[in-house]
Amino acid sequence: MPLIPIRPFSGRLIPATLYVRASRRASHSKAYITSPIYYVNAVPHIGHLYSSVLADTLKRYYALKGAETYLCTGTDEHGLKIQQAAAKNNVSPLELCDRVSESFKRLADAANISYTRFMRTTDVDHKNTVAHLWAELEKNGYIYKGNHEGWYAVSDEAFYANNQVEKTTDAETGESIMVATESGQRVEWTNEENYKFRLSAFQDRLLEWIESNPTAIVPPNRKNEVVSWIQAGLADLSISRLRSRLDWGIPVPNDPDHTIYVWLDALTNYLTATGYPWSNGSKTGVWPADVHVVGKDIVRFHAVYWPAFLMAAGLPLPKQILAHAHWTMNKQKMSKSKGNVIDPFLLIDRFGADAVRYFLVRDGGLADDGDYSESNMIKRYKDLAGQLGNLLSRSTAAALNPDGVAPAMPRGSVDHRDETLRNSLTELPAIFEKAFEAREFNKALSAIFDMLAEANKHFTDNQPWVLAKDPNQKERLHEVLYYSIESCRVAAILLQPVMPTKMSDLLDRVGVDYKNRSLSDAATLSTESRRLGNSSSILFPRLKN
Repeated sequence: MPLIPIRPFSGRLIPATLYVRASRRASHSKAYITSPIYYVNAVPHIGHLYSSVLADTLKRYYALKGAETYLCTGTDEHGLKIQQAAAKNNVSPLELCDRVSESFKRLADAANISYTRFMRTTDVDHKNTVAHLWAELEKNGYIYKGNHEGWYAVSDEAFYANNQVEKTTDAETGESIMVATESGQRVEWTNEENYKFRLSAFQDRLLEWIESNPTAIVPPNRKNEVVSWIQAGLADLSISRLRSRLDWGIPVPNDPDHTIYVWLDALTNYLTATGYPWSNGSKTGVWPADVHVVGKDIVRFHAVYWPAFLMAAGLPLPKQILAHAHWTMNKQKMSKSKGNVIDPFLLIDRFGADAVRYFLVRDGGLADDGDYSESNMIKRYKDLAGQLGNLLSRSTAAALNPDGVAPAMPRGSVDHRDETLRNSLTELPAIFEKAFEAREFNKALSAIFDMLAEANKHFTDNQPWVLAKDPNQKERLHEVLYYSIESCRVAAILLQPVMPTKMSDLLDRVGVDYKNRSLSDAATLSTESRRLGNSSSILFPRLKN
């Protein structure tokens, strides 16, 4: 079914009419963001969560700017690995897919991923979309039947050329084996009849696309990898397997002896979510995707194969492919054998979804791998509690603010004691937006917390607890409280894409109406006083051991 926006960027289930009005008031643009769809041969891990959180953060960021937003995530459920895993566990492939797909959906919900479509490649509409795209590629002369001889990695569901494999020794058996240079997965020599896609015809067009669109693939080191692959030469791509070898997949239209190659199947999910094939041949307005968020291990499929498929079908290309790095633990690659794999469900249970989202976005790697350690996670949580939670609690406490009001902007010229913080507040939204557009998420979040550090210093230096005892200092007390509460308001608006639930609570507490929570609202300092909302709980409670 087509994508339909169902959740606001605040993360709260507010009336649909209010969300549509709020999300469209700044512009009539749209933003379609996708995460990868996750292969159901294993349970979710922190890398899956990172991809989803990045995609959701971008989706909410564009909603913050007033766009009508869409997010697609889900599970990739066809292929030889699934067929083999199901047989090993004595269950049907669909039973295996149902069970594992549900665990990915539970993780998305636990992390407050505001998807508009949770895709499953076993869905009927997806099968129809894949069949239609195949027919378009065939009609346009880019599919032919041939014989393929070469290396195939079951784990990657991918074929590799001779210059993409190398000999190595199996660490467990001591056996000499061939592996894919890129992924390190074992490959086997295969020789079979299958259908091929004329990938070689798109070498120049792909390079031209990348050259004409400098941010089509980010970060730059990933773009350089892709350019090197293309310049090395593109061979035609096998896009089917004999059904006698692989029957868990979508059949090739009009040829039941073949099954469609899993990556052509999987990549097409991004079109399925838009309702493709579109009625009367017209676009829905949702496609093309604004950002495909993917891990660096699957950038070849998204930045080479997928654009070529779209070109061959005469469809617009995605505006950007954001290929992030992986996670290590204490500088070591995560693996079950080392016992250093992080259970994302336990992580969320302990720290809460929003704190985990903040840690992932702030410390995750794009160009280089991010490193997880419990001490770093705890440090980030304490930063949230100490910088943001503490400032909110102190500036809204009854002892200093017995009237429960966010004061109006001070009149007249700016007091020299407030100048540094005021400048930081007024400059922050533009810094934040520029960093987000450049996909420098760490820089954007660092800027917010630099402002909060200044706000806390301003609070401490001006000693409002002393001012509160002197009736003659009431005006100055209100000025200090204005800047403290205003700092919380601006920070919370900007942090909504990363921490939607906590920031919604904070904005409720400082009395900000739902319709006043956009990026443009952060760029303008409040002028009028307003009633504070109720304080229901501590924003970031003390962690339990």
